[in-house]
Amino acid sequence: MEGDCLSCMKYLMFVFNFFIFLGGACLLGIGIWVMVDPTGFREIVAANPLLITGAYILLAMGGLLFLLGFLGCCGAVRENKCLLLFFFLFILIIFLAELSAAILAFIFRENLTREFFTKELTKHYQGNNDTDVFSATWNSVMITFGCCGVNGPEDFRFASVFRLLTLDSDEVPEACCRREPQTRDGVLLSRDECLLGRDLFLNKQGCYTVILNTFETYVYLAGALAIGVLAIELFAMIFAMCLFRGIQ
Repeated sequence: MEGDCLSCMKYLMFVFNFFIFLGGACLLGIGIWVMVDPTGFREIVAANPLLITGAYILLAMGGLLFLLGFLGCCGAVRENKCLLLFFFLFILIIFLAELSAAILAFIFRENLTREFFTKELTKHYQGNNDTDVFSATWNSVMITFGCCGVNGPEDFRFASVFRLLTLDSDEVPEACCRREPQTRDGVLLSRDECLLGRDLFLNKQGCYTVILNTFETYVYLAGALAIGVLAIELFAMIFAMCLFRGIQ
């Protein structure tokens, strides 16, 4: 009976570790996608040190879970006590690190608000100055997503540096102008009319809403995946200890 229980525990341990392996692969994939994504999300992340740090943490955690899931599967199949103990300790460290990261993300969530990005845009945006990383990033985002400012074109009425550099002659930057197609290489419908703020020739929708709508599904999926991975890690630690104590 004890042997059957141990065998059952071993296979359950293998299954949970297989899911950890898959979860790590998914987190690793999301982290890589964020860092190399050509559609502009990487540039949004790069504009905020907190977000870029989170992306690197995601990569690191995904890689570790990927490796430990593999090691856990091997430890369960071979019934190696040393490997199981090593697995348990590292899963515990990762579990606590992920929990801490989730708490920090909740605490610093105000850095992702509409007000935060609006304040940063109006304070630092310099128009078509591609030597300024902040401005070049925002220009790329606005062109890629076909949007203008954080809330809309009206944001640039309060962008002090942009107003100063354009001598108040332009209502919006060129990046807000509509293109055909809506890509960096697209042809401007009418640059002059757009810079004067004519509605037909500029993108009216704010980037915050456009990006939120675009990535809302991905955010929920990432959150659900993170909760699922934490739950699986918790069960994997329990099974690892039970299997460790059951091996003679």
